[in-house]
This record gives sequence, C-alpha cells and structure tokens, in this order.
Amino acid sequence: MSTQDRYDVIILGSGAGGGTMAYRLAQTGKRILILERGDYLPREKENWDPREVFTKGRYVTKEKWLDSEGNEFTPFTHYYVGGNTKMYGSALLRLRTSDFERVRHIDGYSPEWPLKYADFEPYYTRAEKLYHVHGQAGIDPCEPPRSSPFPHPPVPYEPRMREIADAFRGQGLRPFPCALGVRLPSDHNARRGPVVLSNFDGYPDPTHVKADAEVCCIEDALNQPNVTMLTNRKAIKLETSATGREVTGVVVEHNGQLETFRGDIVVVACGAINSAALLLRSAGEKHPRGLANSSGQVGRNYMTHNNGMCIAISHTPNPSQFQKAFAITDYYHGSTDFPYPMGAIQLMGKPDADFLESLARKHLPGVPAELMWTHTVDFFLTTEDLPRPDNRVELADDGRIRIHYRENNRAAYDKLREKLISHFEAIGCHKCHLHLNAYVGPKLGISGVSHQNGTLRFGEDPTTSVLDLDCRMHDVHNLYVTDASFFPSCGAVNPSLTIMANTLRVGDHIAEQLTGHTQNQQVTV
Repeated sequence: MSTQDRYDVIILGSGAGGGTMAYRLAQTGKRILILERGDYLPREKENWDPREVFTKGRYVTKEKWLDSEGNEFTPFTHYYVGGNTKMYGSALLRLRTSDFERVRHIDGYSPEWPLKYADFEPYYTRAEKLYHVHGQAGIDPCEPPRSSPFPHPPVPYEPRMREIADAFRGQGLRPFPCALGVRLPSDHNARRGPVVLSNFDGYPDPTHVKADAEVCCIEDALNQPNVTMLTNRKAIKLETSATGREVTGVVVEHNGQLETFRGDIVVVACGAINSAALLLRSAGEKHPRGLANSSGQVGRNYMTHNNGMCIAISHTPNPSQFQKAFAITDYYHGSTDFPYPMGAIQLMGKPDADFLESLARKHLPGVPAELMWTHTVDFFLTTEDLPRPDNRVELADDGRIRIHYRENNRAAYDKLREKLISHFEAIGCHKCHLHLNAYVGPKLGISGVSHQNGTLRFGEDPTTSVLDLDCRMHDVHNLYVTDASFFPSCGAVNPSLTIMANTLRVGDHIAEQLTGHTQNQQVTV
C-alpha cells in the first residue's frame, strides 16, 4: 500500500455531485484531488448503436448486486468520468415547493425537509446556468417560484410532438417543454460543432452536446493547476483517527493494489447506494456499525421512485428523431377522483428495436418490431416512493452490495398510467390502422437504480439522520456527502438538478472553510 501527498480536499466520484463539487472548489485555488472508480467513456461508433448500448449493455457495470432474497442482478449504473450523467437524459427539473413539506400519499406520508425550497432556489438558478438548461418558465402548472428565467429557451418541438402537445392541451392538460441540459451552438460559451439530438436518452454523447458533469464541470476543473483527477480508483474504505472523529485516509483499489490518499476534507459522491456501502465497509473500533452510523440510519430509507414506461402505439407514424420534448405535471398533486399525488409524465427517447421486439413477443405476437418502432410515442412515468427504514442498503457476507427494497405507493403510479392512457386514447389512438390498441412498457424493477436516493438523510437530529444541514457527517467532522443520499424524500422528478444545486450550496460552505471568507457572491457559474 502506497501513501500519496496530502490534499486540501479529496472528492470521491465525478458525476452530478462530485463533478459539480470539483468545479466549485477549483475556484478556491486549494489542492483538490478527484478519485473516480471508472475511466473516461470512450468516444466510439458504438455510442449510438442501440444494440450495443441497450441489448448488450456495453456501458453498464458488470458487477452483480443482490436483492433481499440473495438473488443476483445487474444494476443499471455506470462508472465513468462524469458518472451516470454520461448516460442520463439530462431532464433537469426542480423539485416542487410541496416536495419540501410533509405530504400525504395513498401509502402514507413523505417527511418534511429541514430546509425548504427557498433555501435551494438560488442554487437551482446557478445549477441551471452551469448545466445549460433550456426551458420555459410560467407554463408548468406546479412550477415552483423562480428568481430568474431559464438561462436558455426551450428546445423546439418536432412536428409530431407539437401535434400531440396541442391535442393534450385541447383536453385541458398543460404540457410544457421539458427542462433539458443541452449545449447548443446558440448558448453563450457553448462549444461549436455538430448538434445531434437523436440517440440521446440513455446513450453516451460523443458530440458532447449533452450537458453532463464531465463536459460542464470536470473539464473546466482540470484546467486549473490545483486540481488533479485519478481514474480507475475504486474507494474501498475510509480510515479514521484514533478518536474516530476525523477521516485520515481514503483507501482505493487500483490495478489490484491498494493506495491511500490523505486530505483535510473528504467529499463522498459515489451515488446513494455506493456511498452508503462505503461507509458500511469503513466500520472500525469507534464505528462498529459503519462509519458515521451512531444513528443506525446509514443505508436506510433507500428510494428510487416508481418509474416506468408507457409506450403508446399510435395510428399516426412518429418520425421524430428527438421526441424528448414535453412533460406533464397536471396530476402531480392528484385529481378529483384520486386526491393523492401521482407524479410526472415525460416524453423519453425512442426505445431500441430489440426492446420493442421483446415486448411484441410478449404482448403483441406477430407484429414486427420495426413497424411498431415507427408508430410508438414513448413516455416515462415517475411517481414518488416513500422512505421506509427497511428499504435499505446492506453488505452481504461476501462484501457485495445487497438491496432490500419493497415497493410502495404503487397505486399512485398505476393511476398516473391510467390517466395518460385515457388522454392518449382521446386523441385518436383507437383508430390504429395497425389493428392495435396497445400500451406496453414495464415498470422498472430493482435494477432500475438511475434515480437512487436516500440512504444518508440530512437533518438536525443526529439520532435520526446521518448528515447535518451542511451535508457533513454528524459523527465525523471533515466528511461530507453530495450525492442524492441526503434526500429525506424524493418528490417525483429526476433528482439530478437537486443534486447539482445542493452540491453548489455545500460547496459554498466548504469553500468558506478553505478560504476563511464567504465566496458566494464571487463565484462564476
């Protein structure tokens, strides 16, 4: 085991949390080290090959996790510079104001946050600017208050998406352009070059138009002489002082060897599941149940949303190349016939033909997948799931990650899907000349961890939370976490923008410690 030089800050991970933190702290001039367990995602022709990306899972991790019964599964997660943002659809929506309050759901209550929307609003604004978010304020029916408009106008709809949005609007719905992080040539300071918005949602983007953490944050951070990044370093454990109150070393595995790095401050941003697992692996004499786990809450209250697809087969062909156009939140807070929150509907990228063929064999035998592909309109549904202590991350006896997860709030998801289908049928899908009247697409199972959050909730009471309001460990004074594990509840929108905004908030706090004065007004974002 080798010991490296000491740094002012060590950041574990380079995705939405780690990458954003690196960008923020690079401006302090302090010595920053980023440790990333993966490598740079290769820019290759397979980036846009549906069979390679989805059927073969070319970029998905090959490691196996376990469910509560001990069955193996492959988690849909990616270990690269930029983290999961390399593959995300870059839908960057703010949590609603109500999501920070105690909310009644059909299966119980989501808890109140110790900080409110107003505390995050300035950081949402900064994160939207940093990640080139395109959108239109004032038409989302449950949009939270904004201190400024979107930094860029919405991505234009393609004709078929415009037709569907107008038809939904005619039924009283209020579809609005989905907030998307894309670096178009019209954006200020955006990289000039070819713009391709086609194979995008779930694909890596070799053109770097997608606003991911690598191109928006890591590249800029590494332009600073005080920032270093080392790849292919998987964090194995955190070492502590004799008192257990300070992290003294970060142990990583690199090419089969262990290395130890020293830093005054350590920021963990490995993702809600891996961050919890790292703390559990770091158990020691002063922390027998896992590092910073005096509350017993490390790994608990895991959430991942009730997510799923609803693929509508329309009688009208859909030639759209980029259909990730609009979202619908009219049922976010419920309806007259279902007075509980249901969630959000978004258009998603086109599924690949192999996936549709598997659905056709199951639901529509005899229908060619290629024919289905040209007639589908594809939606992604997100409904909140509730934090449950027994939904948790643990370590199996062999050290592998084990996820205990029992779904809840399913009735709200089913009702949202029912609402979407009723609206879609009303715009003419029942006249399908394919002789089909079908809505296919699964609800994601335990492997669908893209929206992972919870596991290390923040709060003021160290007996019921792991992190304080600055996302520093209650039990360890120089250890912070800036991925989605701090969430007390998850709302029903993608967690990425909230991770980014919170990281800028926590980054201001750490920067103040490093420099001895407040830098919030001096930061360029």
